[in-house]
Amino acid sequence: MAGFTNRGKKLIEDVYFRGATPPSTFYMALVTSAAAPTADTNVLSDLTEIAAGNGYTSGGLAVARNGTDFPTLTEDDTNDLSKVIIKDLVWTAAGGNLPASGSGARYAVLIDDNATVGSRQVIAYFDLASARTISDTQTLTLSTCDLRLTES
Repeated sequence: MAGFTNRGKKLIEDVYFRGATPPSTFYMALVTSAAAPTADTNVLSDLTEIAAGNGYTSGGLAVARNGTDFPTLTEDDTNDLSKVIIKDLVWTAAGGNLPASGSGARYAVLIDDNATVGSRQVIAYFDLASARTISDTQTLTLSTCDLRLTES
């Protein structure tokens, strides 16, 4: 399951209707099940990011605001929605298991580029269905992560 946070929806409105400057880069961070992201999640520090090391950097992977990292933006009049797809994101465990310690990754969260990692605003989240610990030399790939804007 994927979803936008209320903060993410507000940020989209700020950019489109108020001319706010969007982030130059987004990040996809991995978080544990200690606190599940919800529509009410605001910043990364509201969640528990997995431990850095062994192939994971605090704050996650960079996702550029371009046609390569966001290859698909679709208007779907049949299903009354718009959809954005994020490129495949890959973390490789190196030097030990990923995460380096503690609980495995249960969720991926799309965040902005605030210089203070814990203050990065959570735009959207993806449920990985179970906590993931990646063995040394193995990979975790998030493939075709899509976000949909619909009316309810």
